[in-house]
Amino acid sequence: MAIADDLKKTLTDPTPLYFAAGTADLAVQQAKKVPELIEQLRAEAPARIEAVKNTDPKAVQEALTAKVAEVFGAIDPKKLGESAQDLALRGVGVAAEYAVRAKETYDKVAEHGEQAVRTWRGEFSEEIVDIAVAVEPEPAAAEPAAASESGSEPVAADEEKPAARKPVARRNSAKKAAVTADDAS
Repeated sequence: MAIADDLKKTLTDPTPLYFAAGTADLAVQQAKKVPELIEQLRAEAPARIEAVKNTDPKAVQEALTAKVAEVFGAIDPKKLGESAQDLALRGVGVAAEYAVRAKETYDKVAEHGEQAVRTWRGEFSEEIVDIAVAVEPEPAAAEPAAASESGSEPVAADEEKPAARKPVARRNSAKKAAVTADDAS
């Protein structure tokens, strides 16, 4: 049953939808920055192109070759095995750290998405109404004061008021029509 419960929870959990909404909202925010970036690249492009034109390809190739030779010269075959194990253990630790960060980021984006959905729906106005209701005094405390002003006796807060009458359930009109038809014949 645990698997079925997990599946039900997964299917009814709105977090993935909020994550999608948050991702979409963040994408829209980033897309709004694109025109500025295009203008910046357009302004910097001539200088960058000129720098590439003035670069000597042979000098770049020689520098790259020297760097590769330096890296391969520093490798010690005996220490390579130990380094591989050490790197593997570090990799597991880093992977676990990234998993935690990914979950935190997922939760933040989902929370952002929930806020975005509320904004889209206009639910912030409902929260303001809820806050106003919480701040206002309870109506039961205001009733005795209003009753004393009108001249009648104040009602104590702990006295029970008579219960309101519940409407009587009506018979089905089809049954009434059948009974009336039987009486008429």
